[in-house]
Amino acid sequence: MLIIGERINGMFKDIGQAIREHDPKPLQEWAAKQKAGGAHYLDVNTGPNSEDQTVDLPWMVNVLKECTDLPLAIDTTNYDAMEAALEAYGKPGALINSIGCEQEKIDRVFPMAAKYQADVVCLCINKVGIPKSAEDRVAMAMEFVANAEAYGLQPDNLFIDPIILPVNVAQEHGIEALETIRQIKMISNPPPKTTVGLSNISQKSPHRPIINRTFAVMAMTAGLDSAICDANDEALVDAIATARLILNQDIYCDSYAKVFRQR
Repeated sequence: MLIIGERINGMFKDIGQAIREHDPKPLQEWAAKQKAGGAHYLDVNTGPNSEDQTVDLPWMVNVLKECTDLPLAIDTTNYDAMEAALEAYGKPGALINSIGCEQEKIDRVFPMAAKYQADVVCLCINKVGIPKSAEDRVAMAMEFVANAEAYGLQPDNLFIDPIILPVNVAQEHGIEALETIRQIKMISNPPPKTTVGLSNISQKSPHRPIINRTFAVMAMTAGLDSAICDANDEALVDAIATARLILNQDIYCDSYAKVFRQR
């Protein structure tokens, strides 16, 4: 279960200011905090207020690759900025975040992923919107897998995101997302990986932490491989570490939560 730390995002006030001023310190501090918290990847997002993502996103990547060995999830739908950031990253192992299930986007991003040896977050959404049923979400996942093979990518280069919506306005979507994760694990060999934007499930709810933790553990039992989430929510990371233990994915030791963070 990979934790993709969500905090280096221009939507947060301190990071937004750091991007505007090209001040590396807040990015460096959050990279260190999230790694200590248990992050395995760092999500990197300029947010919506960047004047030029083709400048700001590579700058962020350069700052982070100098201060951390964690791989980066480069988060933008501006694919010119994405390519500039991948060029700045300059090594395999990045995660492209993200594309919807639209052929023109696939044709733009999958060759980029092959060129830079990056994995791709693939969203179960298209021009029509987010499907309600697991069946329709899985159909999109199969489209991604078929296209990946055509571009020389393996199914496990893909992180399929079934899309979770806030439980307080779209309660019926949660169970469909869980079923999508289960079925994705059966569509190819090797199967695609799976991911979610975990905080979406609790958006605008007064009970965010417990909703996030509960959904994370439920999704892990369905086969969830990763989540973009708060790596510094200690209770969440403890719940993930404990779920791995109970699912027999890690060997028990009394300090298992500490071991999970240090891995």
